[in-house]
Amino acid sequence: MLIVCGLALVAPRVHGQSASHSGDPDTEGKHVFRKANCMGCHKWDGSGGGGYGGAALSLRATGLTGEQIIMTVECGRPGTGMPYHQRGAYDDPAKPCYGLNREGAGSQMPPEPATYLRPAEIEAVARYVVDQLKGKGQTTLVDCTAFWGDNSRVCDIYRNARPAG
Repeated sequence: MLIVCGLALVAPRVHGQSASHSGDPDTEGKHVFRKANCMGCHKWDGSGGGGYGGAALSLRATGLTGEQIIMTVECGRPGTGMPYHQRGAYDDPAKPCYGLNREGAGSQMPPEPATYLRPAEIEAVARYVVDQLKGKGQTTLVDCTAFWGDNSRVCDIYRNARPAG
């Protein structure tokens, strides 16, 4: 499974406006990451592993580019549990997903999403993956508090961890 979120190199698609209405692309991307339940499979920190959709890939270790992440969020991943999030994916010949339509995807058709995302939201979540998750290595207390807040008990496992060595 693969969810894609992060695009620092792709220009916004919505009439030149930023994908973030909050003024902070990482805040908007994190909001979409939660809204679309990316963390249901990829975990809150993007480390992947088991989830309702199976063994989701680690977004922290992904080699996908921002453009590839956007395509994955838009179109899902055929033959996996990764849902598509673009309304009309596989229905509109003007917006091809991997060159397939529903008939062509057949039994490999990605699942429908619980939540469809607008193009600006897809870009925001892709940018969040690229900027905040991709290539980040082991999850730290700083990562946890950035996601959950300073007082979250979720982060206690990182507060109480003993330094290696």
